Amino acid sequence: MKAIDAIAHKIVTLPQLLARAASWRILGKTISFTNGCFDILHEGHIFSLSQAAKEADYLVVGVNSDRSVKALKGPDRPVNHEHSRAMILANLVVVDAVVVFDEDTPLQLISALLPDVLVKGGDYTVEQIVGSKEVLANGGKVVINPIVEGFSTTGIIRQIKSSYS
Repeated sequence: MKAIDAIAHKIVTLPQLLARAASWRILGKTISFTNGCFDILHEGHIFSLSQAAKEADYLVVGVNSDRSVKALKGPDRPVNHEHSRAMILANLVVVDAVVVFDEDTPLQLISALLPDVLVKGGDYTVEQIVGSKEVLANGGKVVINPIVEGFSTTGIIRQIKSSYS
């Protein structure tokens, strides 16, 4: 299979993800999980995803659905629809699987997958990270990556708007 053909296969449903994860685990591989809106991909996202990929053999990325992005970020978001955001993430070599979730948080997804490593970027404590209790109780670990200052989707949108006003 050519690499380009593999990209679409990286975007999976939850049942497909769980089947794939089971096969990875049979092979003794570990799974890292991170999530976000990833509305306009920028250097901060790439850093965070690369760091998350270093934590395990496979990296799964949970992407907020359009509905959940609107609930979190407001009526003007997302800029890019969920399929576009998932496709862009699937094109990254560090990402092994992408799954879109519709809930406001990825708790249901994390509880079903129970990754070996849960990775989040930002100024959180482990206790504030959704799914951390479940991952830790299952023997996994939680990693908090630093934010790359100066990069945010909100900042990019603000800059674009100021260029046209």
